[in-house]
Amino acid sequence: MTLHSPLSSLRAHIHAALPVAAAPASSRPLKIALFSGNYDCVRDGANRALNRLVRHMLDEHKAEVRIYSPTAPTPAFASTGDVRSVRSLCIPGRPEYRLAIGLTRAARADLEAFQPDIVHLSAPDLLGRQALNWARRNAVPAVASLHTRFETYLAYYRLGFLRRQVVAYLDRFYGDCDRILAPTPPIAADLAAIHGAERIALWSRGVDRSVFHPAMRDERLRAQLGYAPDDVVPLFFGRLVREKGLDIFADAIMAARANGLSLRPLILGDGPARDALARHLPNARFAGHVEGARLGALVASADILVNPSVTEAFGNVNLEAMASGLAVLSAEVPSASALIDNGVNGLLVPPGDVGAYAGGLASLVRDTGLRRRLGRAAEATAGDYRWDHVLDSVARVYRELAGAPME
Repeated sequence: MTLHSPLSSLRAHIHAALPVAAAPASSRPLKIALFSGNYDCVRDGANRALNRLVRHMLDEHKAEVRIYSPTAPTPAFASTGDVRSVRSLCIPGRPEYRLAIGLTRAARADLEAFQPDIVHLSAPDLLGRQALNWARRNAVPAVASLHTRFETYLAYYRLGFLRRQVVAYLDRFYGDCDRILAPTPPIAADLAAIHGAERIALWSRGVDRSVFHPAMRDERLRAQLGYAPDDVVPLFFGRLVREKGLDIFADAIMAARANGLSLRPLILGDGPARDALARHLPNARFAGHVEGARLGALVASADILVNPSVTEAFGNVNLEAMASGLAVLSAEVPSASALIDNGVNGLLVPPGDVGAYAGGLASLVRDTGLRRRLGRAAEATAGDYRWDHVLDSVARVYRELAGAPME
C-alpha cells in the first residue's frame, strides 16, 4: 500500500465519529463479540494484546465480552474472558495454529442469543469474514483490528505469486468494516488512503514497565549464561518461525563475525524453526520461552536487539527492548519506523539487507557511547506507551459506534 495522505491530515480526522447505531439500553452493559483466529492457541503479541483488551473492558468498563475462537486441546496460556470454541482444523506442519472453518450453525445461534452491540474482528479469516457478513445483515457495527501484515507471509512460503489477490481480499475485508483499528500512524495513513481517514482509529500498544525496564539487568544472570562483563550480547526475541526473519538474523551474525566481531547471540523464544536456527548458529545461547520477571531480566541483560521481521503490524518486541534500555537494530518497516527515529533512539536498515545489519551491529558493538545513547533515548520513548491509555482508545471507538457515552 502507498501513502497518499500526510500524517498531519490523518491525525486531524482519525478520531472523527461515524454515524452510530442506536445506543444500547442503559440498564445493561456494552456487549462485545470478539472473533479471533487463535485467541489462546499461540502466545504471541497479537493474542496478548487481545487478552489484555478483554481484561480491560471487563474490569474498567464493566462490559460483557464473548470470544469466538478456535481452541487447542492444551491452551498456550490461561486466557481471559468467556471463550466459545468454534470448529477448527490443525494446520499441517504448524500444530500450534488452528484454522477456523467458519461461523457454524451452533456459533451463529450463540451469537444471535448474545445480541452484541459491537462485533470486533481480529483476523481476516473465514470466521472473521462470516462474522462480518452477520454484522452487516443485522445492522451491528463492525470493528476490525490489524495485527499482522498477512501479505508479507507469502514470500516465506513461496507463495509470492498470490500477493496481489491477498491484498485485494484484505482491502475488501477491511473496507466492509465500520471502523479499522490501525496499530501505527504509518499503517493508519496507508489504510486512510484506501478507506478514508474518518474510518480509521489508532490502537497502539503499551508496555509493562514492571517487567521491561533497564533496572532488570542482571550481571549474575549474564554470567550464568556464559557471558563476560565486557561481552556485547545481540538478542533475538520472539517466536522462532521463518516469517520472523530468522535467516536474515543468522546471516547477519555470521557476516559480522566475518568482519572480526566476536558475537554469541542470546535467543529468547521457541518455535518450529528452533533446530534450524541452532544448526545455523551453533554457539548461540537458547533460553527458550520465558515469562514475567525472568523474561524482563533476560531482555535487559542483553545489549542490542536485532529484529529483521517485516510481518508485524506493531512490533511489540521492539517496544519491550526499548523499554529495557537496549539499542534496537530493526528492519525499516512501518511497525518499526513508528517507534524508532533512525539514529536517535535506534537504527533502521533496509529489510533483508544482511550487509546493512552486519554494519549496524559493527557500529553498535564498537561504539559504546552510541549504543548507550540510543538505549537511553529508546527507554524515554517507551515511557509514552501506557496500556491504560491505548486500551481506553479502543473502548472509545466501541462506545462511539454503539452510541454509548464513555464512562
